[in-house]
Amino acid sequence: MTKRQDAARAGNRNREEKKIIYAPWERAFDRIVTPFEEFIHRETTSGLLLMACAVLALVAANSALAGLYGELVHTKVGFRFGGWTMEKSLQHWVNDGLMALFFFVVGLELKREILVGELAS
Repeated sequence: MTKRQDAARAGNRNREEKKIIYAPWERAFDRIVTPFEEFIHRETTSGLLLMACAVLALVAANSALAGLYGELVHTKVGFRFGGWTMEKSLQHWVNDGLMALFFFVVGLELKREILVGELAS
């Protein structure tokens, strides 16, 4: 047997001996988090989440909760850096900020499809 084969066998033995030991709470945590992670990484998740939020908003705006919903939408949200303040209503942040982010992501996906995806020629 050569030295190289001996080294390979020793390396295999070391890998077999190094088993990861998990605490009981880590296994329970993994059982809960792993399905959630798989759900989040699916492409349909964002669509389902967006649809559910739209339905909830429609129900809230057209029910007895309309006043509360209106107050929530017009709540001022913002941040400060020293003397500089950026404070707008929640509706403004959704309309301008999140929509800009949405179209940025759509543009990135379109670029990817044109360069390496189905739209590449």
